[in-house]
Amino acid sequence: EDGKTFFWAGKYADDMNSRETLDTQLNVFETFEPKLSEASKNADILFLANIQPDIQYEVRQQCANAKFVAMDSMDLWINIARDSLQRTIESVDGLLLNDGELKMLTGKPNLVQAAAEVRSWGPKVVIAKLGEYGAALFTEGGFFGLPAFPLHTVLDPTGAGDSFAGGFMGFIAAHHDEELDDALLRRAMAYGTAVASFNVEDFGTDRVSRLTAEEITERVSELARITHFEDSPIELGR
Repeated sequence: EDGKTFFWAGKYADDMNSRETLDTQLNVFETFEPKLSEASKNADILFLANIQPDIQYEVRQQCANAKFVAMDSMDLWINIARDSLQRTIESVDGLLLNDGELKMLTGKPNLVQAAAEVRSWGPKVVIAKLGEYGAALFTEGGFFGLPAFPLHTVLDPTGAGDSFAGGFMGFIAAHHDEELDDALLRRAMAYGTAVASFNVEDFGTDRVSRLTAEEITERVSELARITHFEDSPIELGR
């Protein structure tokens, strides 16, 4: 009861695209053993947010019947708990990591190779978070890329990845009775992108805490508009 919460501190580059971890304190998470309720164990959709891989794995084992399980992680666990992290990755359906972490995890020089390596471990879905450049989806069906929503002001990128995951997984959960195909995953990415774009406009959770469903829908519609184009083939030689 008197334990300290998990603590992380980092420093962002001027472009807000890369960060350096300055301090990580596990605190209460160091001895945490999650025990889920029966309702939680029966969840159809499960997201394992970024924390120690062994804790993620324990939660995954308690939700054995989930239809779709995805997870996040970070460079810290790649550096100090890689074997545990890979074991957890092998037990899920989807992995969300930023591009640098995917390359670090797999030792591959580019995203296509890194995503292919992760998919060979078991996950069917790999999403590379690309900061201000958006996100990329890799599945058996191929590749899909979506830019970030263009913003004039980015105040605080902390939690952008979590917000993306929330929008992405929330959309899947809301459509859990539909086939989880590439079309659904691409739509889910749009909602994740929209939610993340709101998160970075203010400090901490301030913007997300007052976010409405109508705002998200409006931004997804705008994202669809600005990423659509008509193909106009030309004849070579002209």
